[in-house]
Amino acid sequence: VHLVESGGGLVHPGGSLKLSCVLSGRIFGLNATDWYRQSPGKERELVASIAVRGTTNYADFVKGRFTISRDNAKNTVYLQMNSLEPEDTAVYYCKTVVGPISYWGRGTQVTVSS
Repeated sequence: VHLVESGGGLVHPGGSLKLSCVLSGRIFGLNATDWYRQSPGKERELVASIAVRGTTNYADFVKGRFTISRDNAKNTVYLQMNSLEPEDTAVYYCKTVVGPISYWGRGTQVTVSS
């Protein structure tokens, strides 16, 4: 199972970015998939989750600003990020679980700075 994130970059405060996570390999449809982030010196934290049937959950610090979605036909999970703040600067990772194993992508850097 492979996950590849893309869509990161440098954006001004208040701006938007849309991240993509493409899943490939031994997956049978999309499993529950999460977006995490990690800033320097901080632990990796859960940002948003989307379940198999589409139920979503968000960390309090992104509620109302970020939206997680999926396109099953493309095996892709997205994270639309609006009203970005400098505190959102981090490497963003996607993760999925197949059986007992968690699979992670390599991450995409998001930098919010003026």
